[in-house]
Amino acid sequence: MSLINQNTSHDLFFEPTKVSDFPSVLESVQKYISQNYASLLLEKDKDEVKTQIMFQIQKYLSDNRLKVDGMDENGLADKLYTEMAEYSFLTKYIFGKGIEEININAWNDIEVYYSGGRKEKLDEHFESPQHAVNVVRRMLHASGMVLDNAAPAVLGSLTKNIRIAVLKSPLVDDDAGVSASIRIVNPMNFSKQDLIDYKTATESMLDFLSQLIRYGVSVCVAGATGSGKTTVAGWMLSTYPDDKRVFTIESGSREVSLVKTENGKVVNSIVHTQTRPSENEAQNISQVKLLDIALRFNPNLIFVGEIRDAEAYVAQEASRTGVPVLTTIHSNSCEATYLRMVTLCKRMFDAADKTLYDLVTEAFPIIVYAKQLENGERKIMEIMECEIKTDGERVYRTIYRYNIRENYYDETGRLIIKGEHEFIGEISEGLKKRLVENGLPKSELEKICRREAAVC
Repeated sequence: MSLINQNTSHDLFFEPTKVSDFPSVLESVQKYISQNYASLLLEKDKDEVKTQIMFQIQKYLSDNRLKVDGMDENGLADKLYTEMAEYSFLTKYIFGKGIEEININAWNDIEVYYSGGRKEKLDEHFESPQHAVNVVRRMLHASGMVLDNAAPAVLGSLTKNIRIAVLKSPLVDDDAGVSASIRIVNPMNFSKQDLIDYKTATESMLDFLSQLIRYGVSVCVAGATGSGKTTVAGWMLSTYPDDKRVFTIESGSREVSLVKTENGKVVNSIVHTQTRPSENEAQNISQVKLLDIALRFNPNLIFVGEIRDAEAYVAQEASRTGVPVLTTIHSNSCEATYLRMVTLCKRMFDAADKTLYDLVTEAFPIIVYAKQLENGERKIMEIMECEIKTDGERVYRTIYRYNIRENYYDETGRLIIKGEHEFIGEISEGLKKRLVENGLPKSELEKICRREAAVC
């Protein structure tokens, strides 16, 4: 047989490998899978779906001798799968450990924020502005939200603990593609020792906060995004007695996970609820509606994940009628928290500011202010009581405060912040009386009244 004939025979049985760029291979594989195996993507068993889809992708690559420079077959198949069924290179960050937030400033500018305050600008990015839009649309699809020119600003959720806020053109430049904030809320069960070790608070501060909600005093934890306010509130809830009923209300994503089981049996009494936004008013379940429902469940404590709208008025009403409420709010100090509540209450009940101020200070006698410092550390900066005198005068009492003694950069350029949590003064006689009437042993009350400074 001649050499020409030998080569022709070889080509009949061995088609040469086709080296191509990734977008072209992705387009080809997407078309094949959508035409032949689209129904698989609707299956509920995600692990089984991934196994079958990956098999078909690898088979297609092998049958068609497709290759991308710098990638082996397994790596290529995995990347193709994440592009088609998951969220491109973001998948490993969204479901990774120790990641709190992913900020997409533009298709080629992505930042990741880690627990502890570290921020990293990723080398990875989307292939193009349109690629970024397509991936984000796939994320929003999980919560039934649509991103298009008619709705260029969208709030959604990927899972019960991942929130997404998205903007596209014309709200952002066309060449940016999309801007998005992906907030990953991991319901972590921090222990008291964890918070002490992280220097968020001292043991006496944490004991004080735990006793407040245990014995019927409403508390609002204030702070900016990332300040640790939800962590503090979650720990307080974890200390609540198992035989008392807690009704939780959260918006968009689950930030606390309180159900305890022993030997397969639930041992505490928890009702977890979430809002269900809808443009149809009859189907829209807001925090206001859930608060109204909560009062019919005879709870011992209501947790409102964050008050950000008219639910502030309903929350203070619930507290003033005898059901303790633990909640969080965006604010930049203890005193400013009451003014923020007044502003939110007016969205439901347009009364004079003084009237609303009287209501919210009565409803929430204790404000906890948390803050993330410049070096990434999270601290409870202040615990304050608003005491209401018999003549109606209001007196602010700082119970604890974090005092910064010095800031400096070490030899590596790391910012060092040194300070201590200090016990400033006792709670009011009125609050002492209320706690004792609600069952706080006097021996525990005496401990509240004798605190010492602690370096933190």
